[in-house]
Amino acid sequence: MATKNNKNKSIRDLLIEYFKAHPKEDMSHGPVVDWVEAKYMRLYHKKPRDTWRSIRNLHEIGFLMKVKKGIYRYDPDVVKQRELEDFTPEQKKQIFERDNYRCAQCGRRQDEGYELQADHRVSKDKGGKATVDNGQTLCSICNFRKKNYGQTESGKKMLIRLWEASIKIGDKKTKKFCEEVLNVYEKFDINGHIVWKK
Repeated sequence: MATKNNKNKSIRDLLIEYFKAHPKEDMSHGPVVDWVEAKYMRLYHKKPRDTWRSIRNLHEIGFLMKVKKGIYRYDPDVVKQRELEDFTPEQKKQIFERDNYRCAQCGRRQDEGYELQADHRVSKDKGGKATVDNGQTLCSICNFRKKNYGQTESGKKMLIRLWEASIKIGDKKTKKFCEEVLNVYEKFDINGHIVWKK
């Protein structure tokens, strides 16, 4: 990453500076935020916003490993490996050309104004490799949905359990609430692989 002069450093730049100075160490969330906020205050004379969110983003993009809640580690060897697992520009071009520059999920096209992204069919977190065969073209909307499916899956499973419990105890209001929400899941075909047995 290019060196920036102090007056151009963002919250993210300061976080990267801090973690790179402490490689392979388990760093608690609080002291990291305190250090970044103190340095940011010295540079800009104001408190930064959402430093913790920037830490989470660095974890999401693979720069940091989450050891446990509130504790992160920067491991340069892991970062290098993750970079190898990303699609190269040439691979992205091959994936887009193979898919005719259309989203594999909804059919949206780049020439209709939608941003297209090369996505791992099997995610990197689950061992998916950066190969053209493991790649697919997704629009930014479908890619966002896919990345957040874990959360919607949990929500759907919880609602099904709540619906079943409400039937057992005769709670008609909660039963109706669950049915309304689960019908929305079905209407938009979200997590269709999770079967709601009515």
